[in-house]
Amino acid sequence: MRMICYFCTMSTIIYPSPIFGPVHSRRLGVSLGINLMPGDGKVCSFDCIYCECGLNREHRPRLPRPTREEVRTALQAQLQKMAAGNLLPDVLTFAGNGEPTGHPDFAHIIDDTIALRNEYCPKAKVSVLSNATMLSRPHIHDALMRVDNNIQKLDTFDPLYINKVDRPQNPAYDVHQVVEQLCRFRGHVIIQTMFMKGNATIDGHTFDVDNTGDSLVAPWLEAVVKIRPQQVMIYTIDRETPVGGLLKATPDELNAIRDRVIAAGISCTASY
Repeated sequence: MRMICYFCTMSTIIYPSPIFGPVHSRRLGVSLGINLMPGDGKVCSFDCIYCECGLNREHRPRLPRPTREEVRTALQAQLQKMAAGNLLPDVLTFAGNGEPTGHPDFAHIIDDTIALRNEYCPKAKVSVLSNATMLSRPHIHDALMRVDNNIQKLDTFDPLYINKVDRPQNPAYDVHQVVEQLCRFRGHVIIQTMFMKGNATIDGHTFDVDNTGDSLVAPWLEAVVKIRPQQVMIYTIDRETPVGGLLKATPDELNAIRDRVIAAGISCTASY
């Protein structure tokens, strides 16, 4: 069953806040979304050119983030409704209009969510989709250690590619430091990577976005092996993107990368 209401333009999805769905996730199953960002725009520490929520500058919110109390109340009400309809989620997923770990009460909200999960749907997993930009903060690291699926983005190990495609908003972002922080999870982490092709043009500059070749896959795989995650999820573009010229990686390309990860002794799935 698919129940979701959101504001949608040609290349933008802005999710309600604080709860949306449930939706069917390609990788996670029946997912009830938890959006800790405002419901009328995007707040993110990345500005990815492929983001389904659009570019940051085009979707500045006017509303505040939901409070911890608002998240807890809305989540409890939705779980009660789903339980009454005998439709329990497979997963409670922190995602939505930006980086969830950027919420000032993120760690406390995680604790509230785990408590509500245990009460209403104990078989469901708590998942966080994150871009790994806040991992240096001890309370963020510790909170992520408490969730079932700690899913962290690592699209490449190449700083130039990251600056052009993921576009960190903090100039001090350092992918080498991020990999070290990912290693600190000691395997309690799932790496999620977007593979794509094509040429993007933004602010008058055109550049190649293909990260399926060995020059980018090989160092990325070395970083993954160093992190030793419990799983790797690779995927490609599924919706229209805010920047034109981006193309899906082919199933053969994704399968080849997946097989290299598996050959390194790490579980890996590919979503087309």
